[in-house]
Amino acid sequence: MPKPLVDKKMILEVASNARLKLSEKEIEKFVPQLKEVLEYFSKINELDAENEEPSFQPISVKNIFREDTIGKCISQEEALSNTKNKKDGYFKGPKVV
Repeated sequence: MPKPLVDKKMILEVASNARLKLSEKEIEKFVPQLKEVLEYFSKINELDAENEEPSFQPISVKNIFREDTIGKCISQEEALSNTKNKKDGYFKGPKVV
């Protein structure tokens, strides 16, 4: 696979796609940096991954949820015992209009 030509034009296209406005100084700085990044990515093409399975998750995914069982519930009085803001057996919140 041929290496892409990294030049000022390519940097401007990438910047345009990312909606960035770059100065001339930034463009000159990014040309060698992008070349280096693309060289590292081109090394991936050298690997023989023909017999490798794709890995979509770095670790195995498993269900960690507990069983849904009925437990002891607290009474309405216990639930409201530590609040000052209650009315007619319910929590009282601010008026929303």
